[in-house]
Amino acid sequence: MSYQAPNKDLLPRSSVIIDGKPATGSGILLPHIYPATGQATGDIRLASTAQVDEAVAAARRAAPGWRALPGDKRRDLMFKLASLIEKDGATLAHLSTIENGMAISGTAYLSYDAAQKFRYFGGWADKIQGRTVATWGGPAHDYIAYEPYGVIGAIIPWNGPFFAVTMVVAPALAAGNCIVVKAPELAPYAVLRLGELFIEAGFPPGVFNVVTGGPDIGEAIVAHPGVDKIQFVGSGPTAKKVLRSAAETLKPCGLELGGKSAVIVFADADLQTAAKRGLSGAISANGQGCVNGTRLLVERPVYDQYLAMLSGIANHIKIGDPLDQSTAVGPVISESALTRILGTIHRAKQEGGRIVTGGERLGGDAAAGFYLPITIVADVANDSNLAQHEVFGPVLSVTPFDTEEEAITLANGTDYGLGGYVHTQNLGRGHRLAAALDSGMIHVNGSGEGMTPCAPFGGMKQSGYGRLGGEAGLHEFLRIKNVWMSLAKPQGT
Repeated sequence: MSYQAPNKDLLPRSSVIIDGKPATGSGILLPHIYPATGQATGDIRLASTAQVDEAVAAARRAAPGWRALPGDKRRDLMFKLASLIEKDGATLAHLSTIENGMAISGTAYLSYDAAQKFRYFGGWADKIQGRTVATWGGPAHDYIAYEPYGVIGAIIPWNGPFFAVTMVVAPALAAGNCIVVKAPELAPYAVLRLGELFIEAGFPPGVFNVVTGGPDIGEAIVAHPGVDKIQFVGSGPTAKKVLRSAAETLKPCGLELGGKSAVIVFADADLQTAAKRGLSGAISANGQGCVNGTRLLVERPVYDQYLAMLSGIANHIKIGDPLDQSTAVGPVISESALTRILGTIHRAKQEGGRIVTGGERLGGDAAAGFYLPITIVADVANDSNLAQHEVFGPVLSVTPFDTEEEAITLANGTDYGLGGYVHTQNLGRGHRLAAALDSGMIHVNGSGEGMTPCAPFGGMKQSGYGRLGGEAGLHEFLRIKNVWMSLAKPQGT
C-alpha cells in the first residue's frame, strides 16, 4: 500500500487565535500523529490556562458590539464566511483527513455542509424577534425578548471537529454570542483554519477565539466566570465532569454525547439498500461517529441473507490511504484506540459473538498505521458489552429479532438515545417505530440524509440534551427576558 504524504504547507502556523490574531500556545509541546502512518506531522504548542483567560477577556470585550450589530450585518458576515469556506474546501478537506484519518472521500463534503450551516443560521440573524404576552389585572404591555447569553464556551471532540465546531458556532453567532472554542489536541487543524477564515472574512476581533488543548484547557473554559454557557460535544464520562464543574457557577450546559444507534431491518425492506446503509455506521468517520448506526437488529426470516449481503459488500470496500479519493475507510485515531477496539472484539467473541468479517488489525504495508477492517459480529446478545457500549471504530454488532415489539424493546434497551434507523416498506410500521423509539433522531429508509442545518440534532437519555440545528438550535443560544410595562394613567391626570 502506498501513501500520499500530508501537505505540511497547509498546516496552520498557529495553535491559538485570540482577539483576531493567530499566535502560538504557551503550554506544553505535543506531537501530532498522522493515524495512517503513525508518523508525526509536526508539533503543536498547546494553549495555557492564562491564554484561556485572554481568550475569554477578548470575547467579553467583543460581546457588546457583536450583540448590538444589526442582524443584517451579522448575516452578511456569516454569508461571507460561508463563501470563504467553500472556496477553501480542498484545504479544509485535507486538514480534516490528516488530523484524524477520516477518508478524504468523506471530508470533501464538510466544507459544503459548513457553508450551508452559516448560510442557514446567518439567515436567522435578522429574524430573531420576541412576542407579546396577554395581560390582566390592569392596563399593561407585557412582552418577551430573546437575547444572547454573551460568551459561549465550546468544547469540540477529535472525531469530527470541523463538523462539530460549525454545528455549534453558526447558531451561537447568529444569536449574537461571542465564542471561545477548545480545539481538540489530537485534531486541531481544521478548527484553526476556520479561525483564520473568520479573520479573512472581517469578523470583529474577539468574536471567535480558539485555544488548542487537553482536559485542563476544557476545565479552565468550563470553570471560567466570564463564560456564560457551555456547549459540550463528546463523551458521557467527560460530560459528567463538565456538569460538576459548571455547577459551581450554575452555568447552563448543552450536551451532545455518544450513541449506540440501532439499525432495524424488517423482512419487507429493500435488503440491498438496507445492507449498504447498514454498513455506513462502520464507514462514516471510520466508525468513529456518535450518531453512527452500529447496532443492527434484523428480522429473523432475512437474518442470514442480510448477513451475507453485509459481508459481501464489506469485503469490497476499500480500506487504506485516507488521502486517496477511492478509499472509503481510513485508520482509527491512535494506537491506544485500536488496542481498545481489538479488546472489545475479543470480549464480544467470549460473550458468544461470531466474527463474520474483519476482527484483526491490518498488517503488511498498513501495519504502521492504525487500521482495522470493517468488522461484523453476528449473534450478539443485546445485554452484551458490544451491544451496550460505544466502540468508536468500524465494528458492527448484528442481532436477530422476531416481532416488531421485540425490535422496539431491543432498540430501546440501552442507556443511549441519539439516532435510530428503520428499514421497512410498511408506512404504518415506519410511523409506529418512529413514535416508539427513544431517540432524538429517527431515519426511515435512510442513514443520515436528514441531518441538515435546518433539522434539530441531539439525543435523549445518556446521549445528552439540548439541540443543535434548526430553530431549536438557534434558541439554545438565546435567553428569555420578560418585560412588563404598566400602561395605567398616572393618578390625578
